[in-house]
Amino acid sequence: MSTSEKLKKEVAARRDDLIALTQDLIRIPTLNPPGTNYREICDYLDHRLLRAGFHTELIRAEGAIGDSDAHPRWNIVARREGKTPGQCVHFNSHIDVVEVGHGWTTDPFGGEVKDGKIYGRGACDMKGGLAASIVAAEAFIDVCPDYAGAIEISGTADEESGGFGGVAYLAEKGYFSPERVQHVIIPEPLNKDRICLGHRGVWWAEIETKGEIAHGSMPFLGDCAVRHMGAVVAEMEESLFPALAQKRTDMPVVPEGAKQSTLNINSIHGGEPEQEEDYTGLPSACVPDRCRMVIDRRFLIEEDIGEVEQEVRDVLERVREARPGFEYDIHGIHSVEPTMTKRDAPVVGAVAEAVRDVFGREADYVVSPGTYDQKHIDRIGRLKNCIAYGPGVLDLAHKPDEYVGIDDMVESAQVMALALQDLLSA
Repeated sequence: MSTSEKLKKEVAARRDDLIALTQDLIRIPTLNPPGTNYREICDYLDHRLLRAGFHTELIRAEGAIGDSDAHPRWNIVARREGKTPGQCVHFNSHIDVVEVGHGWTTDPFGGEVKDGKIYGRGACDMKGGLAASIVAAEAFIDVCPDYAGAIEISGTADEESGGFGGVAYLAEKGYFSPERVQHVIIPEPLNKDRICLGHRGVWWAEIETKGEIAHGSMPFLGDCAVRHMGAVVAEMEESLFPALAQKRTDMPVVPEGAKQSTLNINSIHGGEPEQEEDYTGLPSACVPDRCRMVIDRRFLIEEDIGEVEQEVRDVLERVREARPGFEYDIHGIHSVEPTMTKRDAPVVGAVAEAVRDVFGREADYVVSPGTYDQKHIDRIGRLKNCIAYGPGVLDLAHKPDEYVGIDDMVESAQVMALALQDLLSA
């Protein structure tokens, strides 16, 4: 029996362990925000990986965005050296999950197994991928104990809120430097036969329109900032949204609608603040003198971020020229450049060959519509040999009754184990 067949057989034999591991991870409610139980899940992973011969570090991202004594940003990095020197393959998974939301028919933190699926918040995004990478690494170590190089597994904080208390912090500390790590696989749920090469760019900004407060019975004595913001939205509908729809990319972005530039109006707040739920009085009669809008602009690798920003400023200037008394401020909140690993990168080739072995067909190459922690590995770590590959269907992420298929996890773990064989062969 070939080594590849032995690896696939060994992973398949660990199916029950993979299920139990995924359930255990789901049952630790690492909700972000605010960032609960990060230390608990890191301690769990620490215990598991120490048994497999890894050297582990628990690292708190002190001073990072979101870190506090109430909700410390804990991360774990585990490394296992091979018998001889060589390159390092790093599996990075985020440990945080988003809010539960409404509409569940299963316990969000129960890890229920039903019809070949494991249900729970984070099952798909991405505790199933984390469990698959651990089982893949453990199976590879048992079948190929004389491997060259090193294997790293990390569980990191805050990906769902930007990753600054997780991968960004670790990258700044050198954990993703090309001298330390040569190949990175992020087990995000992009489907078991897809290799995700990167993601679109993002620019978040806040726009504020200004007015003048006055009594609501005499609005002509004031200046309504909400009406000014309405004019901004109207101009976006008239000119900006149609222009963005015409911009197309050669990046293999999925789904199809994300192959164009997009803009989402994330929120609009104007006038009197919302009162507490138990407030039973009426609103006061005031003309709003401030209105704020947050926008989420996703852009393509063919676009320049300066042009992206200028398009929005041009909208505001057109409104200003046409609308008496119109005043505004705009400032950027967050930006990430698009990134895309080359198809001939070593980690891409290794995973593509493994997909071919396990599924008997060629891998699909895709780009994510939204960003994930590859942005920090690329920008801060300066490591380009990075992809996302893992079990699960991206459309299920953040949804009620989120699940991951058990067969998908087993097969993805087989792909990961075969990729390790390719990249760490002695």
